[in-house]
Amino acid sequence: MRALVIDDSRAIRSIIREILKGFGFDVVEAANGREALARLREMDHADLALVDWNMPEMNGLEFVRAVRAESIYDDMPMMMVTTESDMTNMILALESGANEYVMKPFTRDVLREKIELLGINLS
Repeated sequence: MRALVIDDSRAIRSIIREILKGFGFDVVEAANGREALARLREMDHADLALVDWNMPEMNGLEFVRAVRAESIYDDMPMMMVTTESDMTNMILALESGANEYVMKPFTRDVLREKIELLGINLS
């Protein structure tokens, strides 16, 4: 399984990477949405994308919208992992194409639960 982790914080990317590796994912990282689009095209597909909202160049919401505009990625689950706690933002992200929403700080168990809600089997 392959996951794309998109966050402008190197520390957060590292934390998520280690959690996902423990779940059996190979992880590709990007520091913003623009870089993530390039990485996604290079890797052909991802089984999961975890996306921060607030990033330079292209934010997470813009990334989600750009990915959903390309039908080849229709089946790729995307999870917002962000400090944005406003219910309006959560609704906006889900309406824009995110499949799940996790607020920072999070735990390994919360990520596991949300990933499994997306239908990804973590043995």
